[in-house]
Amino acid sequence: MGRTSDAREKILSTAQTLIELRGYSALGVAEICKAAGVPKGSFYYFFDSKEALALAVIDEHWTGQRQAWGRILESDEEPLRRLYLLFEATEAAQLAGQESCGTVSGCLFGNLTLEMSNHTEAIRARLQDIFDQQVEMVASVVGEALARGEVTVPYAQEAARAVVAQLEGQVLFAKLYNNTHRLGALWANCLALLGARPRTAAAAV
Repeated sequence: MGRTSDAREKILSTAQTLIELRGYSALGVAEICKAAGVPKGSFYYFFDSKEALALAVIDEHWTGQRQAWGRILESDEEPLRRLYLLFEATEAAQLAGQESCGTVSGCLFGNLTLEMSNHTEAIRARLQDIFDQQVEMVASVVGEALARGEVTVPYAQEAARAVVAQLEGQVLFAKLYNNTHRLGALWANCLALLGARPRTAAAAV
């Protein structure tokens, strides 16, 4: 049982790395299995298709990211401080990826949205659900800041959608230019989107 579980984890981990480096469409099952060091038959033992593997990679990645976002956004820190720490963690993760493989990998969900959302409904729906969850998590924090009078947006939900879109967009630019310095504007842009009051904005850093 342990060995079969290890094989599945190897396939998932390898597939995620290859998708981040090269995208989904260019990959074949044989290439994934060769890079993972597992026989091709193992792939179809765990996954019905390459699309099923992509969905599993998305779910696995979101499980880890959801936990990381939860530790930050659901902590006891002040609301704006939590958002600041989320952006800081995002920048650090992209920088670590660049130092590891030489390029900024970007966001797995954003990359697959650009590549696959018009080609497979199952992947599109899964990615849509994940982004909706991200917006809900950020909206909860924005709502707290709004109740405290620290931001001036009229609607927390729409403001949160703008914050998540800005985060995704800046990560996309960092990938495009292979430059994590593109992420340096995240916090200032977030404050502008939220209409944050200067005193509370300064205290969050």
